[in-house]
Amino acid sequence: MTSTVAASSIAEPPPALEVRKTGSGSALGRYILIRFLLIFPTVLILVTLVFFLIRLTGDPITAALGGRLPADQLAERIHEAGYDRPILVQYVEYLGRIFTFDFGTTITDNQPVVQVIASYGTATLELVLYSLVVAFLVGIPLGMVAAALRDRWPDAVLRVSAILFYATPVFFAGLVAKLIFGVWLGWLPVSGRAGVRTELAIGRNGGTGIYLIDAIASGNPAYVQDVLLHAVLPALTLGLLTAGIFLRLVRTNVIGTYNMPYIDAARSRGVRERRLVRTHAYKPALIPIITVIGLQIALMLGGAVLTETTFEWKGLGFQLAAYLSSRDFVAVQGIVAMIAIIVALTNFAVDIIAALIDPRVRY
Repeated sequence: MTSTVAASSIAEPPPALEVRKTGSGSALGRYILIRFLLIFPTVLILVTLVFFLIRLTGDPITAALGGRLPADQLAERIHEAGYDRPILVQYVEYLGRIFTFDFGTTITDNQPVVQVIASYGTATLELVLYSLVVAFLVGIPLGMVAAALRDRWPDAVLRVSAILFYATPVFFAGLVAKLIFGVWLGWLPVSGRAGVRTELAIGRNGGTGIYLIDAIASGNPAYVQDVLLHAVLPALTLGLLTAGIFLRLVRTNVIGTYNMPYIDAARSRGVRERRLVRTHAYKPALIPIITVIGLQIALMLGGAVLTETTFEWKGLGFQLAAYLSSRDFVAVQGIVAMIAIIVALTNFAVDIIAALIDPRVRY
């Protein structure tokens, strides 16, 4: 009888464990649902702010074409676009178009905003990916070094560097980089995504719009080298901005894990300090990095406007600056709305990844 009870207790898992597993799964599902539903009010608030802030300048037709057309033609264009109707009516109709991914048509070059985003968005995506690589390769290793050598002079130098990386305006850092590495030293190109010959060659068959992929697909190493050389300065300029944030986050969290009991236990077994940083304190320090990536994507998309303008990198930021200068607020409104959607979706994806890695995030 005793053996039967013992066998059944071994064969069946404890009820508490089953409840815990079920609770964990439901918590994750509830967390994902809540984060997904939050996308809609976030996008709605951003789109609404952009819509009404732009309307403070008047109607987009007058802003873009005022002084270029006779008064009667200008009034006709305004009426055809519906900008003479009540502002709330325009707002409701704009929201309806947003849900069908109709962001309007640009005034200056008469293109659908969706087509502009598709044409120039791949260039911005490529720049953001390059910049993230720079941020990871610079910020995470230097953050670990600063934590391992905390309160020594290398730590002080790295902390000051992180502040400089973050505080330096992107356009100023870009101009300095162009002056030093492009003009004085002549090591790197200072404008464009690739040389003219490379652009003609990799764009001959259409391609993906991401120059590095298209250059690799061409099979010519010279094209790949040209694309990478053109990407160095823009990627460094934008990537170091985020690298400063990553450096400080990694340093702070690695130092924080030094107070954990399992670190003391490993140290008591004779584990060297460098191994403690690399093996035991490194992975927990990455969780905050993952959670802030969504915010950094938004920061990079904002910085891409200045970076692309500085380096004539013809992406979405470059085109947005051009539309701003020509006061084409329909294009500006559509591009900013699309960026808001991208940022909201990115934050949603990052939140899910963080919840899968760290169960504490779900509660």
